[in-house]
Amino acid sequence: MDYEVLASQLIRALRGSRSQTALSRRLGYHSNVLYTWESGGGYPTAARTFWLARRVGIEPAEVVTRFYRQAPAWLGSADMASPEGVVAFLGGLRARRSIQALAAATGRDRFRVSRWLKGASEPRLPDFLRLVQACSLRLLDFIAAFVDPDRLPEVADAWRMMESSRRAAGDAPWSHVVLRALELEQYRALPGHEPGWISRRLGIDRAEEERCLELLSGAGQIRMNQGRWEPCQVLTVDTRRDPETTTKFAAWCARIGAERVASGSAGSFAFNVFAVSSQDLERLRQLQRDYFNHLRTIVAESVPVEHVVIANMQLFALGEPG
Repeated sequence: MDYEVLASQLIRALRGSRSQTALSRRLGYHSNVLYTWESGGGYPTAARTFWLARRVGIEPAEVVTRFYRQAPAWLGSADMASPEGVVAFLGGLRARRSIQALAAATGRDRFRVSRWLKGASEPRLPDFLRLVQACSLRLLDFIAAFVDPDRLPEVADAWRMMESSRRAAGDAPWSHVVLRALELEQYRALPGHEPGWISRRLGIDRAEEERCLELLSGAGQIRMNQGRWEPCQVLTVDTRRDPETTTKFAAWCARIGAERVASGSAGSFAFNVFAVSSQDLERLRQLQRDYFNHLRTIVAESVPVEHVVIANMQLFALGEPG
């Protein structure tokens, strides 16, 4: 995507029905700064963008909470409309991703990325959006915490595809697995699509393979290219926006894992039952979150793509209310 165009469109959406000159004056500018930002002549910093959101009635803390689905611990002591808040946000989002990996993903040099993460300089909005995508692969969800992505032409099609993928996660969970199988080096090396190859590789029925391919094609998520199916765009689908879909997909993943345990199939199935203090239970939950973030970092940087994997991570206190 064009991050400069996206930044301009986001600012335009935040402005809403207000005139550029009126909002520029309200923000304290003597010039028509909104015209400059929306036309791509210059851009606000990330902190200034959050400040703009606040001035038009969108509270930055609520944006972050919607994105995370819960308020992160650092939010109580950091204002997102300040450089310190932006540093705290990027630091939490970055997890274990190296500066070198972020520089490669954003197309910016390591020195500049390092200065942004340390707060030595402030990223302008387009580079901030690049960092959000590089750190989380969830830029579309971040945009949605501000405004309806359907209002931004640069990402509207990708957003509709993302929403379609989310619905499929609950209604046809194998479609996500089939989509990942199309990324495999072994499939891409085939001279053409071979019906039944995916079902044999994944251990599913041929009919399920065909149903998933038909669903993915109908939703515009895959296309036929030179005799093989290929994803139109590789998306990281986070179902947390829809708790019902999240529950259904998590239950499906857990059921697949349970079936493999029962059948004695290959895999890593560690388990333990223990008693701990409330304080240590919270430490274990944080450890699980850190592990998941590290896992996603490895996945994002992994080449070549040779395996489709399901990772189940379960930790719960018995007798604890839902």
